[in-house]
Amino acid sequence: MLDDLGATLLELVHGDPDQPAEIGGVVIHDPLDEPVLPRHALVLGVGLQEPSVISWVLRDLGRQQAAGLVVRSPIAPDEAITNAVTESGVALLGLTRGASWDQLAVLLRSLLADGDVGVAEPETLGGMPSGDLFALANAAAALLDAPITIEDRSSRVLAFSNRQDEADPARVETVLGRQVPQRYSRLLNERGVFRDLYRTDQPVYIPPLPVTKGEITLPRVAVAVRAGDEILGSIWAAVRDPLSEERTQALCDAAKLVALHMLRIRAGADVERRLRADLVSTALEGGAGARDALDRLGLTDQPVVVLALAVPVSDSLVGEAGLATERQRLADAFAMHLGAVHPRSAAALVGDVAYGLMPVRADRSDGEENAVRIAKDFLDRIGERVTATIGVGPVVRETSRLPHARAGADRALRVLRTARGSQRVARLADVHVESLLLELRDLIEARGDQPTGPIARLVAYDREHNTNLVETLRAWLDAFGDVIAAAAAVYVHPNTFRYRLRRLAEVGALDLDDPEARFAAMLQLRVVSPPRPSRGAASARLAEDAGS
Repeated sequence: MLDDLGATLLELVHGDPDQPAEIGGVVIHDPLDEPVLPRHALVLGVGLQEPSVISWVLRDLGRQQAAGLVVRSPIAPDEAITNAVTESGVALLGLTRGASWDQLAVLLRSLLADGDVGVAEPETLGGMPSGDLFALANAAAALLDAPITIEDRSSRVLAFSNRQDEADPARVETVLGRQVPQRYSRLLNERGVFRDLYRTDQPVYIPPLPVTKGEITLPRVAVAVRAGDEILGSIWAAVRDPLSEERTQALCDAAKLVALHMLRIRAGADVERRLRADLVSTALEGGAGARDALDRLGLTDQPVVVLALAVPVSDSLVGEAGLATERQRLADAFAMHLGAVHPRSAAALVGDVAYGLMPVRADRSDGEENAVRIAKDFLDRIGERVTATIGVGPVVRETSRLPHARAGADRALRVLRTARGSQRVARLADVHVESLLLELRDLIEARGDQPTGPIARLVAYDREHNTNLVETLRAWLDAFGDVIAAAAAVYVHPNTFRYRLRRLAEVGALDLDDPEARFAAMLQLRVVSPPRPSRGAASARLAEDAGS
């Protein structure tokens, strides 16, 4: 409940929010006719202000095993209230100023109804189907006798009524594009319309505006949609005359109802997202609850391939909040993409990785290849703005093998995240050797192993004499013995490179003609990671090159 409404309507003042196993119901406190509370009830303390009264009610609710008491914020610090919360075990919550008790009661009951089974009729809020903003827009249009749009804070159209053809070209363009045209939005900003709109809870009249040469809009009446102090969006009516007093009040009432539905949509989406994440995570762990989780996801008794999508840290993603938002946005898009490919696919953000479970045909052996193709198609669709990568695990046919599939996808993903190439999708089979090298490097770092043999001698010589023999050897091995290509890679003349090559063979006592010696040197350079040349080494290199 706090996860869904805490950022908007409720705050935890005192108490343990995790103490009750579940909330048994929502009840309004009535001092004249005390109701019978269900177990673990949440009580709305309308009108409770005095600390002594709040303390008495908390202790009384504790005897009835209530879960929490909600009173209007702000709540002054009081030792009696703190002691009452501790003794009763009833959490004390505060309802933000500006939010109505009716709004809170409807939202709480709708949240608690998410787990109900066997509801015969669809849920309604204010007589409208829950979350149906289009029905609300049509109802408001009928009350105001004007075409309506419901928009979010970014002027994106969430819903619109009929009769839009009666408005002006700017409104028609807004509805068709589901976004207020930039030229009109800029004009509203310049004239301070949004500033005035968000400062009041009353409708704001906007006179006709010259959008372009020869184009003047109809007047508008707009009202902010708010929940407490939070602005959720706005309602816009294209009118020809100012609204009457009755219609102005109808628009204000419509804004309150729209706020309920917008909060309900957001809360429902968050609950569904967290539930799906829990089910996907449980299935990937492969424990006792994995089969039940797969059953609830609709993936029981069929082969599944695991995909792992990650977004690397980038300068374009400002701060942890920006990175978290981008990850969630991509995870939602990933889930939609997989769902379009296979309706029974499931995807969710688990930690900092979005995992996808995609069923494959049992009678075919190209499940991984198809998963790679689908992953590449998704990355092509999102473009180059975010350099996401996707690892594809092996196909598994048994629930107990799902952790193995997840590990395979994670290993492939790690290779992609640490690689310097342009590859963005890979199966574990494609990068198995690179994965093994990374795991070997982890083992060596954990044990604290240092370079040995020729590599150790070259590292020590470079450190003592500010030379770059290790870099020379690495370039020569990477170029497969091609001196011209290796010299170009380190930006020196081939003759200089040949001199360094002879020198490193002498200093390191390394036989460059021995394949075993070359392999041992290459392996150590890959997994032990000797230090790169220092600035002093760079100066020595310049002197050496000048001498050569």
